[in-house]
Amino acid sequence: MSAPADPRDNLSLPPESWAPAVQAKDALKRPLERFLHIQASSGIVLFACAVIALVWANSPWKESYHHLWHAPVGLRLGPWSFQQSLHFVINDILMVIFFFVVGLEIRREMQHGELSELKRASLPVASALGGMVAPAVIYLALNLRGGAVQGWGVPMATDIAFAVGVLALLGSRVPAALRVLLLALAIIDDIGAILVIALFYSTGFSLAGLGVALGGVAGIVVLQRVGIRNPWLYVLPGFLVWLGLLLAGVHPTLAGVIIGMLTPARPWFGTEGFTKEATEALAEFHAVARRPGHDEHDLLSSLDRLRRARREALAPVVRLEARLNPWVAFGIMPLFALANAGVTLDSVELGAPGATLEAIGIVVGLAVGKPVGVLVASYVAVKLGWSVLPRGVDFRGLAVVGLVAGVGFTMALFIAQLGFHEPTLLGAAKLAVLAGSAIAGVLASVAGRWLLRGPAPGAAVSADEAERSTAL
Repeated sequence: MSAPADPRDNLSLPPESWAPAVQAKDALKRPLERFLHIQASSGIVLFACAVIALVWANSPWKESYHHLWHAPVGLRLGPWSFQQSLHFVINDILMVIFFFVVGLEIRREMQHGELSELKRASLPVASALGGMVAPAVIYLALNLRGGAVQGWGVPMATDIAFAVGVLALLGSRVPAALRVLLLALAIIDDIGAILVIALFYSTGFSLAGLGVALGGVAGIVVLQRVGIRNPWLYVLPGFLVWLGLLLAGVHPTLAGVIIGMLTPARPWFGTEGFTKEATEALAEFHAVARRPGHDEHDLLSSLDRLRRARREALAPVVRLEARLNPWVAFGIMPLFALANAGVTLDSVELGAPGATLEAIGIVVGLAVGKPVGVLVASYVAVKLGWSVLPRGVDFRGLAVVGLVAGVGFTMALFIAQLGFHEPTLLGAAKLAVLAGSAIAGVLASVAGRWLLRGPAPGAAVSADEAERSTAL
């Protein structure tokens, strides 16, 4: 008769767990995990939330939609209290995390990616600049004499999630190098949008607030210099950066970009250091575990070494981006879309002064200005010898990238919120962003199936490019 199995031999189940319940949980979790790993899934969720917002804002329950986002949310601690609308919490607090991830992406690209070398960065820089300037010029040409000139920054922006989603729908037609080029272009586009927000969409200016923000930045630098690696200890100086920018009149979400750019891009241990430290920690763990009469508390030191080695095997910028990306892609951005994409159509007066030309400027800027700007700037940069096309990429692919870049959505809606305070102009701007982005997405899908024939034979990309493309 065989001895009963030691429950410790089954490491697939946690202690005190019930196997049927665990199996049911896994059965429900697998389809969700598969969905979350689909490249276009973030864009799908974003699109679904935008549709829900539009339907809700035009339904018999439209008043509840608007009342929800103006509901007060606050904290009270003794005599101190803080209260703002739910809309403020989403746009000015949660979106800090979105901008923080953008800052992490910029920092990583500058350290190891497409922005780390001038030769590699020149083409996406030229493409992004052309894709920002052309829509702004088109918008200003239509609105320079109207009352909506402040909206020139709206059609400049590209939404990474939607753009990558559109390319993903084209499947194997899209060379890996073209996906990498789009990612680099979108990141530079984000840098341009961030600068535009900081320089042109900030209200007033307070030196006292700037001093508070600089104090927060100094706190982050000091913590880094004394070797503090726990990210939670950076929350307080990060909050000071946010608060300082808010008091200074600069949009506080830019605090996320600043903190992201300050995040270390080099690992402490790296792969070799991790292997060495983990091997020593495991040897120490087994030595203590085999000691007769050992106390389990004696194992904590070895486990702490293992945890530190695991944490420091990758650079903080990579680790934090990987952890936050799902929350941003499937939580914060959809919530932002739900709160900002709801346009009550019967309240939009396109015949109001400035509204018609404003809407046309945004739609044409996104659907026409973006692809024209990207294609013309890229062509000039290549013909002048400043840039070279990646292997497997031609100007037909760049035309598709330009169309995809016309999907503005998240950043475009964000800038529209900052630029327009009149409900009529803001409603027209939101509607134009949705229409222009939809037109650009459809045109990109059609053009991609017509112009792209898949990677040319022998047009292999580097392992680094392949890995980055898969990460999209």
